[in-house]
Amino acid sequence: MKNFMQHPLYISLSKFQTSRINRNIILIFCVDLVLITLSLYFAYLIRFDYQILSADWLLYKQILPTVILIKMTTFYWFNLYIGIFRFTGISDLSNILKASTISSLLILVYILFNNRFEGFSRSVFTIDYFITIVSLSGSRILIRIYYEKKTGNKELIPSLISKIKILNFEKKKDVKNLLIIGAGSCGNTIFREIKNNSTLKYKIIGFADDNPLKQGMTIHGHPVLGSIKNIHTFVEKYNIDELLIAIPSATSKQIRVIINHCNNAKIKFKTIPGYGELINGKVTINSIRNVAYNDLLGRDTIKLDQKKIGNYIKDNTIMVTGAGGSIGSELCRQICRFSPKKLLLFERAESPLYEIELELKHDFSNIEIVPVLEDIQKQLHLDAVFEKNDIDIVFHAAAYKHVPMLEIQPWKAVQNNIAGTQNLIEISKKYKVKRFVFVSTDKAVRPTNVMGASKRIAEMLIQSQDFYHKSTTKFMIVRFGNVAGSVGSVIPLFKKQIKHGGPITVTHPDVTRYFMLVHEACQLILQAGAISNGSSGAKIFILDMGTPIKIDDMAKDLIQLSGLQTDIDIKIKYVGLRPGEKLYEELITEGEGIVKTGHEKIMILEGKYKNPVKLNGNIKELISQATIGNSNVIRDMLKDIVPEYSPANLN
Repeated sequence: MKNFMQHPLYISLSKFQTSRINRNIILIFCVDLVLITLSLYFAYLIRFDYQILSADWLLYKQILPTVILIKMTTFYWFNLYIGIFRFTGISDLSNILKASTISSLLILVYILFNNRFEGFSRSVFTIDYFITIVSLSGSRILIRIYYEKKTGNKELIPSLISKIKILNFEKKKDVKNLLIIGAGSCGNTIFREIKNNSTLKYKIIGFADDNPLKQGMTIHGHPVLGSIKNIHTFVEKYNIDELLIAIPSATSKQIRVIINHCNNAKIKFKTIPGYGELINGKVTINSIRNVAYNDLLGRDTIKLDQKKIGNYIKDNTIMVTGAGGSIGSELCRQICRFSPKKLLLFERAESPLYEIELELKHDFSNIEIVPVLEDIQKQLHLDAVFEKNDIDIVFHAAAYKHVPMLEIQPWKAVQNNIAGTQNLIEISKKYKVKRFVFVSTDKAVRPTNVMGASKRIAEMLIQSQDFYHKSTTKFMIVRFGNVAGSVGSVIPLFKKQIKHGGPITVTHPDVTRYFMLVHEACQLILQAGAISNGSSGAKIFILDMGTPIKIDDMAKDLIQLSGLQTDIDIKIKYVGLRPGEKLYEELITEGEGIVKTGHEKIMILEGKYKNPVKLNGNIKELISQATIGNSNVIRDMLKDIVPEYSPANLN
């Protein structure tokens, strides 16, 4: 009795008894009733050349209730009504074949013992058998086609063909029992890929999902065992070796809860990234990776106005400076999704430029990818690049950003972040670039370091273009906080320290920062570039960074993700604030006002900026001092240009 209560059929029936009725099941049940009725009717039509005599018509009506009863009972017994129909696969079609065969044999046996086939044509039931298989299989395949068309997925036929090709009874060695967390579209896709790939050493035991209507159902014959909170029970009961979180739509809060359940089960687990991290939103086996801090930070899908972005990217020539960096390279990936005519990868570092070039040429073979190994500080070389290529849009992401290093060598920040930006501005105007998007930082707000001050001056240079009414270039600035996982950020550093057994070094227990995932930031940069205020004057766009995060909490989360315990396995050491570093970062400076845009995560700041004549005169002298490396004079001049700048005491 206990075993029967665990049977999927009993679980499905109990759902009906507790009033949690799945309307889809009722609908399919009714459709099958109609198809069974029509199958027998058409079998009679075909057998008697579309002229059914009254005697045969009487026999049809006499046998129909019995046929319906036997077939529907058999279909239910073969679990045809506990599957998730939009995920119909080979196992479901196989069950239809089995159920149709058994039910047809039972019908023949019934007629044989009841009246020894007197008056009945045997061929009618043979035809009915084939029509039943085709109609029931067809109805389920049409449901799947409908949902795949709705979601833009076109994998039905290839997956069925590949499934048929690998149908064999060869057992894999050293297989791991796998439980998939999430019985949705992603879980279904991953299931098919694992089943279709004979090299993957996994045996899928089933699924876990919090949706009560899915629990007790099956996907390709594999049960949805129950709620995610019961993972530890499933691990013990079914000897699960590994878990896979297949819910790319989950929020960071939901992922934290799931990870806690996985940790409680004391078992290895991996994940599928959020949709925003997946290029073109496509889920594949190659997407599977270990859970990262990014998953705890933010997996909410950003809603982009694809049409507006496409209108200014598609069929245009785009240049990205700093194309080999964390932000620059991701910008290039995101830009390629909108089919530019040509993409120039402008980068001074050879190795990262080579890597991003290879990646983009492989993933986007239809786009002309042009690597440019150059430096924004070299004005003549910049001019040659613009003259050779008819550039429509510039995304300026190149910058020196390492705060302590630029405190030691402030002239480098002036030469690259200020002079380099000025070069780009002038040449973009000269060659009538349509849009110029500058990637800035929250460190430009009331800066306490040279890097932040240099980025603020670069912002001011761009804002001052409002005085040049002759320019046709639309200038815009996008300001945001730290990018999680970027080169030079704390996350890679903490990971290295954990790998070496600690300690993790945190500057101060109260230090907080705004963080955003690199793909989120780049998507919003593209969206901001699509927002036009109808003038050539530059505006500062700020991105909604959410709630600032304590670096101390981040360190503890990373320790937990590594399966270790804070202060037991890995200690945290507080080393004090570095030169130029402050406890809290800001996104808005004094005198700036917030104006909403049409996008919920993007706002515009409006503020006053200096007359370009005076500004450029000061910058000319600043660049001159940078050539001789006069640190103290450079800091004094930075403060003169940016009064809110508070230089760090390096003594």
